[in-house]
Amino acid sequence: MKSDVTIYTTTMCPVCQMVRQFLTNINVDYNEVNVDFRPIEMMKLIGKTKRLTVPQTNIHGKWVFGFNPEGILQALEQVMEFEEGR
Repeated sequence: MKSDVTIYTTTMCPVCQMVRQFLTNINVDYNEVNVDFRPIEMMKLIGKTKRLTVPQTNIHGKWVFGFNPEGILQALEQVMEFEEGR
């Protein structure tokens, strides 16, 4: 499945690994931004979401926080419905 998915992570985050593995298991391609190495991206992220924690997953403009498989699936479903409705 091709979609606009970006995960914001840190290097030592076990929950981030859970999100990566979940997306891999359901065949969703994603971009990863490790904010340990990109502090400016972390500041932008905090400005957008007002949250200091990772993982934060952006799915076509919808934010899902932490390891939330149901939230991820719902956001992906909304994207699919949107794309089918075009």
